[in-house]
Amino acid sequence: MRKLALLLAFAASPALATGLEIEIAGEGANGTITIDLLEDVAPNHAARIAELAEQGAYDDVVFHRVIDGFMAQTGDVEFGKFGSDMRRAGMGGSDMPDLKAEFSDLPFERGTVGMARSQNPDSANSQFFIMFAPGAFLNGQYTVVGQVTGGMDVVDAIKRGKGRNGAVLGQPDRMVTVRVTE
Repeated sequence: MRKLALLLAFAASPALATGLEIEIAGEGANGTITIDLLEDVAPNHAARIAELAEQGAYDDVVFHRVIDGFMAQTGDVEFGKFGSDMRRAGMGGSDMPDLKAEFSDLPFERGTVGMARSQNPDSANSQFFIMFAPGAFLNGQYTVVGQVTGGMDVVDAIKRGKGRNGAVLGQPDRMVTVRVTE
């Protein structure tokens, strides 16, 4: 029933014009995922992700926080570049201002893409996460910005982190290229 409600919620949304094609490589995942950005639900967040992708800012950014059964987080364009000092990965963002929250009634389900933020609801910037499983406790607390439409098997293969915070040790998987699609 929950899956049907999610599908109906996304189907009721106006046509989606922008998406992402992300090539992922690493010790865990190797392949392509596609994401529809929900411009009608979170226009400012979708525009930010598309802008950063068009600039190439997400290319070679790692999945720095990956919690089995929960989500995979990436998008730290400041400290999360592959080959850099990973000790600060997850602490940065872009040089653009933080975004005001765009909360909706869309639920966090498997394949949902949400914007990462600090405790401040209006602090999302460049980082985002992809859900491995439903996370109803996030509903109405984080901005839903997209939905995986292809390659969920690649998402499932992303190298998992360790400990409560899911910090990825050693060589994390990365987004090799992120392209905007129409």
